[in-house]
Amino acid sequence: MKLIDIKNVGVIGGGLMGHGIAIQFARYGYTVNLNDTSEEKLKESLDNILSTCKTMSKSGIIKNDEINKIISNINTDTSLKKTCENSDFIIEAVFEDLKIKEEIFSQLDKYCKKEIILCSNTSSFKASQISKKCSNFQDRIIVANWWNPPHILPLIEVVDSPSVSDYTANLTMELFKNINKKPVLLSKESLGFIGNRMQFALLREAIAIVSNGIATPQEVDEVVKYSFGRRLALAGPFEVFDAAGWDTITAIANELFPDLDSTNNEPKLLTEKLSKNNLGMKTDKGFYEWNNKSKDNYKEKIISGLSVIDKI
Repeated sequence: MKLIDIKNVGVIGGGLMGHGIAIQFARYGYTVNLNDTSEEKLKESLDNILSTCKTMSKSGIIKNDEINKIISNINTDTSLKKTCENSDFIIEAVFEDLKIKEEIFSQLDKYCKKEIILCSNTSSFKASQISKKCSNFQDRIIVANWWNPPHILPLIEVVDSPSVSDYTANLTMELFKNINKKPVLLSKESLGFIGNRMQFALLREAIAIVSNGIATPQEVDEVVKYSFGRRLALAGPFEVFDAAGWDTITAIANELFPDLDSTNNEPKLLTEKLSKNNLGMKTDKGFYEWNNKSKDNYKEKIISGLSVIDKI
């Protein structure tokens, strides 16, 4: 199979990531077969797709007349077998639970056409873990980690592994470039890949700063937003520190590295949040309090801001 042969893309799971992935493929002319476990979930996903498209239009990312085109390119089904039969390429985007992913891939292994490539949009698991129950697709199961929101952020981390064929990796990279994404191919499997390893290193230190009474969560967010966070949208750490000079950076690192947090346990600060069911937006309270208006404002702020950065 070649890139030109891929016309129908199956997306398994229409939630937070799945609905955005569906938008991206539909926007670039692919027929999307969106699959979920119930008609109710699919209706909710289509409602989210329409709402997201309207926000994208309001922010100038897409034109208003593109919305109907995107919606018309998306089909829905609760039958995994039918989705497999009607798709040339499949992306799994369900909840980050290894047992659920294993079970889905065991079914994909039974139902899919022999030449198809199966992607998992996992943030942490390895292809070898997800494909344990598969016998037909070992060389065509690949991890492709999209970043949230997937219809806005360009990066997709494509993870090579010993079992993945060059054909699978190369065609996956081609397809993602064809929908205006910036795929990066990792040379080998790594827990958390690149982005999440760096993002969670930042989170661990942010939690330590709050736990040690150095600053509040809101103050930590302000420091990030109004300093290096802005710069990192334009240049990565190696570029930034090349510009600063590695003699200076090494001197700072020698002082700072020994003092940075290195805990391997669940932070008490997060344990307390979980015990009170303060999970963030989904429960209307985390480190901030949320209502419908503040949730919408946050989403619009992120989409509008990222669309401006994308034009630089």
